[in-house]
Amino acid sequence: MPKNRRNASILTAAVAAVVAALLPASASASTGAAGHALPLPPLKVLTDKPGTGGGDLFVAPSSANSAYASGVEILSPDGRKVVWSHTVPTGQEAADFRKQTYQGRPVLTWWQGTGLGGLTQGVDYVYNDRYQKVAEVRAGNGYSTDGHEFQITPRGTALILAYKEATADLRAIGGPADQKVLDGVVQEIDIRSGKVLFQWDAADHVPYAQSEQPLPASAATPWDWFHVNAVKEDTDGSLLVDARNTWTTYDVSRTSGAVRWQLGGKDSSFTLTAAHGQRLNTARTLFAWQHDPEPLGHGLYTFFDNESAGVANTGTGAVSELPYSRVDTVRLDLRTHTATLVRSVAQPSGLSASSQGNAQTLRNGDLTVGWGSLPYVSEFGPSGKLLFNAEFPAGVNTYRAYRFAWA
Repeated sequence: MPKNRRNASILTAAVAAVVAALLPASASASTGAAGHALPLPPLKVLTDKPGTGGGDLFVAPSSANSAYASGVEILSPDGRKVVWSHTVPTGQEAADFRKQTYQGRPVLTWWQGTGLGGLTQGVDYVYNDRYQKVAEVRAGNGYSTDGHEFQITPRGTALILAYKEATADLRAIGGPADQKVLDGVVQEIDIRSGKVLFQWDAADHVPYAQSEQPLPASAATPWDWFHVNAVKEDTDGSLLVDARNTWTTYDVSRTSGAVRWQLGGKDSSFTLTAAHGQRLNTARTLFAWQHDPEPLGHGLYTFFDNESAGVANTGTGAVSELPYSRVDTVRLDLRTHTATLVRSVAQPSGLSASSQGNAQTLRNGDLTVGWGSLPYVSEFGPSGKLLFNAEFPAGVNTYRAYRFAWA
């Protein structure tokens, strides 16, 4: 080979290696019937008014539509341009894609795997701002990482969730002596070492009788009695653990694992009230089948209030306690043990999300909302005015949606 051609070949290979190092690793691209790589679904903007909180949109579209792939992507503030995207292999999905801080640097994090919301198989990924993988987080003690939550703490640890199958004696609540159950597990993992620093098992601290989920017809069918879907650090350092199927958020001690208080459900620590112009649901509770408790400080919390669920969390045959989903802002008074619904923002079209969802409070007081099983992403001003609303194609949704400044 002539010298100049050989040098060109070496240079081409070197450039290709650099480019490959900058791109996210993937087992295989999502492909269609003809073998072509599928695109991630577009986001159609329906409403875009001045006054949004700014920041790029972070979404993880999960597609049951054969024309599109699943994955994660950063979109421009108006939702019309792709800043960066990553497609997951066919048969997998991604969830909880967001910007966080790790070792003092901005990073991208998400869960990727199969079986979200049950006995999952998945991994949490951490990528730097050059889109290079810098860490993976896996559940310990024999569990597999669930995709509902991946929160990095200032201590370089990760709060994650897992599910486990067990057998329980439910005769005290009218069930069989050998009922299979799905229990929720919370873990805090040291990201560098993978060591489990803290573990909390729902069945050790919460009675099965608190579940709002009917028992299955067969003892051999696992009963998803708790359905853990979030863990957050509260402003005082305790953990907020959310359970969809008990309609309850639990405040958990980081040292003993004891439940210090619980909000909602059958054994609430608080008297539930609604401020003028607000309403409790038909069960006279603040929320039902909820997701994503977020502490705002000064006794204020937001919740994504689904108010709807399908039979056995399937999304079909949905029942509801309100005819629409909403985001609730609740004020807790630990002295008087009173919880007051002080604000609620309803789904713009009056629709119900029978699963998933989140609400992020921005610095200017706006709310960015991912409507879960509904294909919508919205932003509301502090007064509740709809500033931004966008829609994915049919068969596509994002478990959560966020806005972050990203360079």
